[in-house]
Amino acid sequence: MTGPALEAPRTTPPSSKRPGRAPRLRLRSPLSIWSILPRPNAASLPDIVMFAAGLAIFYGIVEVGRNWLGPFRPQSEISRSVAALPVYAGYSLLRIAIAYVLSLIFALVYGYVAAYRPRAERFMIPLLDVLQSIPVLSFLPGVMLAMAALFPGRQLGVEMGAILLIFTGQVWNIAFSFYASLKSIPREMREAAAIYRFDWWQRFLQVELPFATIGLVWNSMMSVAGAWFFLMACEQFTDFRLPGLGSYLQTAADNGDTRSIVLGLSAMIAVIVLIDQLVWRPVIAWAEKFKIEQVESTNAPTSWILEFLRHSHGVAYVRKRAFRPLREQMVRHFAKNDDAPAREAAGSGGRLWAGRVAGTILLGLIGYAVTRVVMVVAGLHGAEFHEIGIGLGATFLRVNAALILGALWTIPAGVAIGFSPRLARIAQPLAQIAASVPATALFPVVLLILIRLGGGLGLGSIVLLLLGTQWYILFNVIAGAMAIPTDLKEAASVFGLSGWERWRKLILPGIFPFLVTGLVTASGGAWNASIVAEYFHFKGQTYSTTGVGALISGATDAKNFSLLLAGTIALAAVVVTTNRLVWRKLYRLAETRYKLES
Repeated sequence: MTGPALEAPRTTPPSSKRPGRAPRLRLRSPLSIWSILPRPNAASLPDIVMFAAGLAIFYGIVEVGRNWLGPFRPQSEISRSVAALPVYAGYSLLRIAIAYVLSLIFALVYGYVAAYRPRAERFMIPLLDVLQSIPVLSFLPGVMLAMAALFPGRQLGVEMGAILLIFTGQVWNIAFSFYASLKSIPREMREAAAIYRFDWWQRFLQVELPFATIGLVWNSMMSVAGAWFFLMACEQFTDFRLPGLGSYLQTAADNGDTRSIVLGLSAMIAVIVLIDQLVWRPVIAWAEKFKIEQVESTNAPTSWILEFLRHSHGVAYVRKRAFRPLREQMVRHFAKNDDAPAREAAGSGGRLWAGRVAGTILLGLIGYAVTRVVMVVAGLHGAEFHEIGIGLGATFLRVNAALILGALWTIPAGVAIGFSPRLARIAQPLAQIAASVPATALFPVVLLILIRLGGGLGLGSIVLLLLGTQWYILFNVIAGAMAIPTDLKEAASVFGLSGWERWRKLILPGIFPFLVTGLVTASGGAWNASIVAEYFHFKGQTYSTTGVGALISGATDAKNFSLLLAGTIALAAVVVTTNRLVWRKLYRLAETRYKLES
């Protein structure tokens, strides 16, 4: 009988029998390992790129955390090596990114409260206008010292001080944009939200935030572009120099290294272009779906990055497994409960008394501050008050002249860019680069040209104000032009509207709410920039002209704090008065007459 059961056992050669030793492992060659791995294809390429980007971001977070949580270094050694530029660019970009996230959160909360609380709106919007008009960089040393004292012995304090100052340069126009969008939501959308019994969280996610998205995107672009100015100032601060592109350029300029200056500016422009391609262009193409229209545009913005992400299985998996359940859980959490009114009624008495106590304390603090201010200002002479009045009038005329000149070219240019995605692909990164160049860096060049032409700083200060404010109008007009529904454009074409009639009946009403926001933020930026535009140090000489900005800067140099305080209060008073008499009425007009509603 034969078969497998009767097969003779195999024997091992005597030479290979070594009792007491484990069998040897056979090592595969790298080529054979590569052959058994799954072959990458075009469908998995987005996931591979996203995984590599995630590893890079994780490594960056670890390195930054190790640096920021380390000991305080008042004077960081800045290398002018080309290899150090990517690291410095990463540090600068991280500071801008953190400040932007904080600005966006603050703007959403502030704008929401101001839009839906009429009593709070009366002082929150003028306060926002005043805050954006105050020259932030005048407080740079104090903020840096305060944050360093808050985190003693840690580099984190100085970094937080820089982020806070960048935040103050980014947040105001985003807050104004969100506030204006909430005030312009069509009545039909609010009625639909009420019919479907949306709670405040559902209304925020599905009505208010989508409606405000286009304005938020373009104002965010302007904020990030303008943040480079504050970033450079913070990184170049003498007592607390931080590693970044600003300190790199300052070190190169101090050593007369033209090659490093060119490399630093090239790195800055490269970062701006990368942000445009990797962030803003995909976000603009994504935000197109939030446009209120019944006819889809045939010439919508596109982005290869957005298409790349849409084909990523990993992004789809994370959205399905993480973001969607989180969103549903938050909706359930904020949903209205039947016993919510009872709880609210039960706790209303305690909240009322707490509010009264807090209000009393706040009024006491305000009264004390006003008393101290009056005591300080009372020491000024009549000639100094006369000088403040003349300076306010001169600066007021320059600010309005800069606004008019800026609106004359930014409105037609912004409408052309907003109506043409092909033109936007070319003009958008150029506008970001131009807006990102710190206006103070161009001041010496403009001033030198004006001196050679025989002009003074009185006329030149208007040009300098224009350099720092025109971009606010341009970016808001672009957002307004892009938000005009396609069906309205087609209806205007069907009815044969062209030329001035098209502008009067379609374009100007469509962009009006965005234009008001641009003018408000540009006005605040102009008052802020007057501190530098009217009083400038150049080649060891001081050039100045009549104006409240020159008065404040001169008082700062002379350490005349009474005159400095009086000039700042007068500037704030003019800003509040303008807000009450002009901007509030224009916002009300945009809210009541120029809404997109049937």
